[in-house]
Amino acid sequence: MMETLTIGDFAVRAGVAPSALRYYERQGLIRAGRTGGNQRRYERSELRRVAFIKIAQQVGVSLDEIREALASLPENRTPTKADWTRLSAHWRSKLEARITLMERLRDELTGCIGCGCLSMQRCNLINPKDRLAERGAGPQMLLNPPPEPD
Repeated sequence: MMETLTIGDFAVRAGVAPSALRYYERQGLIRAGRTGGNQRRYERSELRRVAFIKIAQQVGVSLDEIREALASLPENRTPTKADWTRLSAHWRSKLEARITLMERLRDELTGCIGCGCLSMQRCNLINPKDRLAERGAGPQMLLNPPPEPD
C-alpha cells in the first residue's frame, strides 16, 4: 500500500496552506483520497502537481490554463518524465511570449505604461490624439508594440 500524507503534512511538504489544497481539489487540480473517517489523504505524487501549480501561478499563468495542462496528464498513474516534457513543450511558446512581455514591461515601465497613460506630456510625442486607441484597449505599446525596424 502506498504511503499517503494527511492534509497538514502534505501542506507543510508542498509549502502551501491547507485551505489552498482544499481549493485546488475543488478546482480539480489535485486529488485526495479519503479515509473511513472522511479525512483527506494525498499520495506523494500529488506534490508534483502542487509544485507545478505554484510555479505556474508565480509566472502569471491562470488557474484555467493550469487546469487545462494538468488535464492532459494521466489520471490513473503517476505522470512520467515524458508526460511532463510533453506538457512543457506545449507551454513553451506561451512562456516565451510571457517572458517577452515581462522584459518589455521591465524596460519600459519607468518611462511609460505603454499608453494607458502615465505622462500626458510624453504621450503628445508618442501617442498624439490617442492614435493607439485604434489598435485596441489597454497599454498597446506593451501588449502590441510596433515592429522593430530592420
